Amino acid sequence: MRTLFIIGFIVVAVGGGLFLMARPPAPDEPTGAASASVSGGALTGVAYPGYNVFRGVPYAKAARWSAPEPADGWAGALDASAFGDVCPQAPVDPEVRVRLGGSNAPSSEDCLNLNIWAPAKADGAAVMVWIHGGGNVQGASSLPFYDGRAFARSGVVFVSINYRLGPLGFFAHPLLTIEAAPDAPLGNYGLMDQIAALQWVQENVEAFGGDPAKVTVFGESAGGANILALLSTDAARGLFRHAIVQSGGGWSPTPSLAARERAGAAAASSVGLAEDAAVEDLRALPLDRLQGLLFYAGAGPMADGRFLTESPADAFAAGRAIDVPLIIGSNSGEDSLMDSLGIAPEAVLAAVPAEAMTAARAAYNPDNEQTFARDLYRDAVMGAPAEAIASAAAAGAPSYLYYFDRVPRLATLQTQRAPHGVEILFIFRTLDKSPVPVPALAPSDRATGRLMHGCWVSFAKTGEPDCPNSDDWPAYAAQGGETYVIGGKAEPVVGFHETKYAWHSPAFTRSLWAVRTRLDPE
Repeated sequence: MRTLFIIGFIVVAVGGGLFLMARPPAPDEPTGAASASVSGGALTGVAYPGYNVFRGVPYAKAARWSAPEPADGWAGALDASAFGDVCPQAPVDPEVRVRLGGSNAPSSEDCLNLNIWAPAKADGAAVMVWIHGGGNVQGASSLPFYDGRAFARSGVVFVSINYRLGPLGFFAHPLLTIEAAPDAPLGNYGLMDQIAALQWVQENVEAFGGDPAKVTVFGESAGGANILALLSTDAARGLFRHAIVQSGGGWSPTPSLAARERAGAAAASSVGLAEDAAVEDLRALPLDRLQGLLFYAGAGPMADGRFLTESPADAFAAGRAIDVPLIIGSNSGEDSLMDSLGIAPEAVLAAVPAEAMTAARAAYNPDNEQTFARDLYRDAVMGAPAEAIASAAAAGAPSYLYYFDRVPRLATLQTQRAPHGVEILFIFRTLDKSPVPVPALAPSDRATGRLMHGCWVSFAKTGEPDCPNSDDWPAYAAQGGETYVIGGKAEPVVGFHETKYAWHSPAFTRSLWAVRTRLDPE
């Protein structure tokens, strides 16, 4: 089986002298306490050389299957030295969960907290808000490879958030719809949490030296897909200035509220909810039963007609998405998702309509069936949708399309492609915190990390990716343009995968989402 870097998306880390001066602390050694004051009260975080960290800060509170409310205030100074609880995760083997980007840390439904890494003397700094991946069923802002110190050292205030997952974050049921007010948003509770976190940032980031008018939201996999949904709802308008979508697709299904209600009713019935039950009975279901609803009820945004009225694909195609500068892209090894989801190459080929197979083979000119299936999956789920979003977005604010094709050079990986999620380690400069051991790194790996990190930070500061020691990254054109290919080197390529992407459609992508079968990659 291929080694996996599935970090985000499933369905299923001067000596003393003559005057006896104390030795300065190591770069990552705490130097004392840091303080800040936010809407809820005072915070006591941890000071490091050049930056401060505040962890586990409440940004909202959540009652089950309700929109989040402002967090309660507190008396005295809140200890913000340790991460807060993570949101309840998908019920899988703990070892598997870690490999797939989940967390085994203590969890609870009281999990709406965030973390801040801020330059010690920041004033009017750009802000980057990270939305983690994990298929909307697992993941956490506290994972080691999401460490924000590199961003703080680059002059950015970095914020990472937790949000409700699985059947707590994305769930609909007829009883909940009947109970809600006519205009109350439904189902997308995880997205509502992300909106609440962004509102908290607008209100409080100045306390850490950040500028609320310079917020960039970025995320990977399910986090990236959620950002596309945020760009498609008026509720997010004005909460960020730029967006970055890493391996977030763009053509994944956005079920209707009615479809999710049917799935939710079937799921609740399967765990013992009586047909004549009241909404109080539904809300009282034990958490361990709810966690078993993952594959019944699905996870991810739905078109509830109130909070989210249409799919991101439709919103972008019609020019109705929020118009902000956008970076979007994918990796060369997105087919690693097939391994984590248990999707056989034969199942991918079987999803190709018989009348379209000749055109598909002409576009790909495959050497063998295995590679053909993997290329089809990679491009259908990630590559072609990202290009379509970049093209549609280019009609408004500038968009920038990338393709990441870098594998850690000395790592013992059984692939020559960049697996799903691996770019995170380069962007965050956390290659030494990989969930899959990377026993050795080449200097060129560190250089790619500096490149990617620099691209992302400059975009957050200016709205244009100014990548260090590299060719210019041109904005994409509405009728097709240059893709910034990051591999052994980084360079813009005209018409990248043009023939292959032209073959794809949202309908084929949705057909592949329908063949997802299981969570455990073993």
